[in-house]
Amino acid sequence: MGSLLYRKNRSQKYFLFWIFYFFPFIFSSLPDYISCLKQIGDMYLNNIKNVIFDLGAVLFTIDYSLTIKSFEALGIHDFTSFFSKKRQDSIFDQYELGAVSTSQFLKRIKEYLPESTSNNDIVKAWNAMLLKFPQSSIELLKGLRPNYRLFLLSNTNALHFSSFHDIIYKQHGISDLERFFEKVYYSHLIGMRKPDKKVFEYVLEENDLVPSETLFIDDSPQHVKGAKETGIHGKLLEKESAVLNLFSADYKIAIQ
Repeated sequence: MGSLLYRKNRSQKYFLFWIFYFFPFIFSSLPDYISCLKQIGDMYLNNIKNVIFDLGAVLFTIDYSLTIKSFEALGIHDFTSFFSKKRQDSIFDQYELGAVSTSQFLKRIKEYLPESTSNNDIVKAWNAMLLKFPQSSIELLKGLRPNYRLFLLSNTNALHFSSFHDIIYKQHGISDLERFFEKVYYSHLIGMRKPDKKVFEYVLEENDLVPSETLFIDDSPQHVKGAKETGIHGKLLEKESAVLNLFSADYKIAIQ
């Protein structure tokens, strides 16, 4: 299967090379050239059969600043120096990979806090960023399922995993997200995380997905870049609500 995907992607790359190389000589004006390139882009997006979603800040509402403020209130000054949306200390990476336990994670964080800080204080601060799973996300996923194969690929950890499931259940009476996707992938359970190229290859190969027929949606530039390196179409979201703008009223891809 891997060799078949490689040959198909290679032929598509050759096709695009000739398009970009010769078209400027064929078309008499720049607007005509740009218009043609847009039509080619639309053609490829219309060929999308699979959509891989990130969870946080795409389908699930989060606010990193709430966790940052919570930890600073506990006594960690300049928490952003080792945890933010774009970069983080190795302990957070290890926790997302399932390489360290929750108790080990809490112990490490405690090193930066006053001795009186309890594990419960740390857990509460760590989970503060998790807010809600909007009804609009549920309706979007339900509408897309008849048209596309849907997957979830999330960098997460044991504490967040438990917390966002609790939130979703309290809000909607839904015990898990598996009902909305063909398959879900959580980094701490599979031992791989974005933007590592191998996690995208793992999802592709396990589900026999063709990269050029797959769209990945995420709010982190480095994650979208990792997906594109495997030949997947990547779309970076600037804000959570923007995910609704990627699809038409009849739940078809409508990326501008």
